[in-house]
Amino acid sequence: MRKLSLFIATSLDGYIAKPNDDLSFLNLVEKEGEDYGYADFTSTIDTILIGRKTYDWVQREIGTSHYDNGERDVYVLTRTERPSIGRIKFYTGDLRELVQKLKSKNGKDIYCDGGAEVINELLKSDLIDEFIISIVPVLLGNGTRLFKDGRPEQTLELVTAKTFDTGLTQLHYKRKK
Repeated sequence: MRKLSLFIATSLDGYIAKPNDDLSFLNLVEKEGEDYGYADFTSTIDTILIGRKTYDWVQREIGTSHYDNGERDVYVLTRTERPSIGRIKFYTGDLRELVQKLKSKNGKDIYCDGGAEVINELLKSDLIDEFIISIVPVLLGNGTRLFKDGRPEQTLELVTAKTFDTGLTQLHYKRKK
């Protein structure tokens, strides 16, 4: 069965964005030639789940090619129906049903790229199998929290912990079953 992985960056105090969906704090750890394992990770996936706000930000700041490389199915989770664009599908249905259907299909693994609402819905249904969380050495004090209240307790097992000379620390956990 395919696994669903979260690969995301957060501030030390647990925010994935500053107020107004500002991700500029990620620039603190940008370094020429360093992708923190992202290319290796994305080589293991063929499906991406992403919230509409995160998708819109990536489209605006990075461009359409970040997701639409022709090799992956991308499900943008939204409340507003929109037509598909290539392999990008705008999904308005039940997230739990979608993930269960995707996990049962043959293929590479599934990547959740945020945002917080999507992540927390997945956590409520205990659907995330692996967590790769990069901690940026900054205390933001306010913004969008990675983990919200109201989800069940889940026990994790440490796979690896890596440190980088930028100060970023990357924690890789898998869910204990």
